Amino acid sequence: MKQFALKTKVSLMDTFNEFLEDINLSTDTDWIIADEAVYNMLGLGDKYKHMFPQTYGKGEPTDKMLDAIRKDMPAGIKRIIAIGGGTVIDISKALTLDSEADNVEDMYMGRVPVTKGRELVVVPTTCGTGSEVTNISITELTNMKTKKGLVLDILFPDRAVLIPELLKGLPYRFFATSSVDALIHCVESFMSPKANPYTEMFSLEGIRMIIEGYKYVLENGPDSWVDKVDEFLIASNFGGIAFGNAGCAAVHALSFPLGGVHHIPHGEANLLMFMPVFTKYKDKKPVGKINQFEKIIADILGCDNEKALDEFQKLLQKIIATKPLKEYGMMENEIDQFGESVVKEQQRLLNNNYVELTLDELKAIYRSCW
Repeated sequence: MKQFALKTKVSLMDTFNEFLEDINLSTDTDWIIADEAVYNMLGLGDKYKHMFPQTYGKGEPTDKMLDAIRKDMPAGIKRIIAIGGGTVIDISKALTLDSEADNVEDMYMGRVPVTKGRELVVVPTTCGTGSEVTNISITELTNMKTKKGLVLDILFPDRAVLIPELLKGLPYRFFATSSVDALIHCVESFMSPKANPYTEMFSLEGIRMIIEGYKYVLENGPDSWVDKVDEFLIASNFGGIAFGNAGCAAVHALSFPLGGVHHIPHGEANLLMFMPVFTKYKDKKPVGKINQFEKIIADILGCDNEKALDEFQKLLQKIIATKPLKEYGMMENEIDQFGESVVKEQQRLLNNNYVELTLDELKAIYRSCW
């Protein structure tokens, strides 16, 4: 069965002040989760209850961070306002849940039941996560040395509010890694066996918007991405709608250990895995939906279909250049460990592959990048 649902109310606003007028924040029952720099930029002061994830650890969320934050949550919170990127949103989704679990690992591994304890409003400040419209929360499980996604319908945010104004101060590298992540959300959801005409509509428009935006950036310089901030933010949202229904696949599955162990930024880790995965897809099933994808890319880039994947990779490398995995600190003996970890922990994603990939093939993909 293939299906489509959009359970989050999506709003597009010009300014943060417009959002404040609309949201009617409470000083007692609302809790704002945001990076400290973002919160200070908003000028909210100490009027409202708030929390900075950096207080509990650097980088992307871990179960240890979430365990500590849950213990410190103020009493009486009925609504969480998440203002930030993927880290802030993933943390905020987890904090909407109530559970008798002693630790977050038990929650993410499905060992204990959870219920929705509070509402969630998400205001993304990057153009990559798409998480503002999905039912997925991802965290690093430190004992298992990998990232794990918790997928529950009660994790759908109640509202997503898109405010392009909040992205304009984003450094180029954060724009690049986040927008690449959004693009790969669109691509993997398009190729997923769960794709349908509704998800493909969002996938394809997201792909087109981001690639056209990249062409503009390459013609006009790195800082020019701000000229297209509305398009990049909306394309990211389209990607979230698409993969929230059709799913992501091997690119994301293989990237998770890279982020969990070596803390490679999520979008960059996805880019590292993209071309090797799609090359393997093409080798195993050269005739099929991958030909549709090649034609789509060829039409946007103005190249021959058979050159589309190579030209696509060249374009992405101009936006953000990657390195061999060993230059990120990965040891050769980790190739087998990571491959086995992906097979054991990421079947939710691997089930969405264009073609089945064996353990040996997953290891070969890592080795080709090492």
